[in-house]
Amino acid sequence: MTTIIRGAKILGGETADLLVEDGVIAEIGRVSAEGDEIDAAGLVALPGLVDLHVHFREPGGEQAETVATGSRAAAQGGFTAVFAMANTSPVADSVAVVELVHDLGRRAGLVDVRPIGAVTVGLHGERLAELGLMARSRANVRVFSDDGKCVHDPLLMRRALEYVRPFGGVVAQHAQEPRLTENAVMHESELSGRLGLPGWPSVAEESIIARDALLAEQTDSRVHVCHVSTAGSVDIVRWAKARGISITAEVTPHHLMLTEELLAGYDPLYKVNPPLRRDEDVFALREAVADGTIDIVATDHAPHADEMKRTSFEDAAFGMVGLESALPVVLKTLVEPGHIEIADVARVLSSAPAAIGGLTGYREPLAVGAPANITLVDTADSSVFTTERLAGRSLNSPFLGIELPGRVQHVLHNGYRTVAEGKVVE
Repeated sequence: MTTIIRGAKILGGETADLLVEDGVIAEIGRVSAEGDEIDAAGLVALPGLVDLHVHFREPGGEQAETVATGSRAAAQGGFTAVFAMANTSPVADSVAVVELVHDLGRRAGLVDVRPIGAVTVGLHGERLAELGLMARSRANVRVFSDDGKCVHDPLLMRRALEYVRPFGGVVAQHAQEPRLTENAVMHESELSGRLGLPGWPSVAEESIIARDALLAEQTDSRVHVCHVSTAGSVDIVRWAKARGISITAEVTPHHLMLTEELLAGYDPLYKVNPPLRRDEDVFALREAVADGTIDIVATDHAPHADEMKRTSFEDAAFGMVGLESALPVVLKTLVEPGHIEIADVARVLSSAPAAIGGLTGYREPLAVGAPANITLVDTADSSVFTTERLAGRSLNSPFLGIELPGRVQHVLHNGYRTVAEGKVVE
């Protein structure tokens, strides 16, 4: 199968054609071959996007999302690979469940779906799950997380870090000290007191990150911090990196753009874990992406059925969908203000998350001989984000009604077109 992408803007700034043959980039430059052509005039060619943090809910939560519908949402957003968190029902704490998720992803065929294995059995935080067996399974698990819950026992966290080191694994921590966040539903501040809602202090996140950084140093292992949300957390990650600790960190698009003031109307759409923080936290997070303290942007795509969100604020589920809006929000919050360049988007949304997760084929984006995972984006487009751009099963996006820049027009996954003219290929 031969595809020619005509006249795309390559990250170095030049305009070129890309020849794709048998799922591989065969040539970049002036291509004279014939085949299925994509007119990419005016479009920016990015390596296929990679999301290290999604919730596809299957098995057990299919009313909110399935691996198939989540794969559609991912493709619509320009992604060609995603890492699916373990907090399903049953939990992905065994070979059987991670291989099920892996096989469902292959059956859907739109993106590479890489299962994340649970750190502890049932996410209960009491004993380690089958980390080695999951790593040796056909799912080839390399990332382990109890996301949604914190591995709060320091001895268990130390043992997990020791266990994954020999096979190059990484423990992705949901940094939330449970004793400091009992019943908490929003950032602890003057606003939470005024609204009468239980507050979530920044130190609940920061204390776990500091502890885990020291554990990673002691074990000479890798720790990844999920959804960093506070300026204090940024300071701790920066300190740990300066010390030479093997720590990486992610930020979500919603934490780069939204703040706690949105909760003044008690709208459960804005209820998320960790909570939306202050303006100064948002600024610190943007600066941390710019200077490399925060390595990647990851969506924490968290779909919910309507009844889980259309209820009282305190009873509503935590979470927001984010796959389809991730790239536009990154363009709006990081590229347009000048924090990063478009070439950096390829790093924070593709090559860096791929490297953390152990994916190959993304470390030299758009290179001859690399797998043809390519996202073509109209960065000049600016339009109101509506439900028409949501391709998953749930609609709990906080960006509906907001004008956002950029629109994904075409996506190739291993050479096959998964998105054409802005729509998922059926």
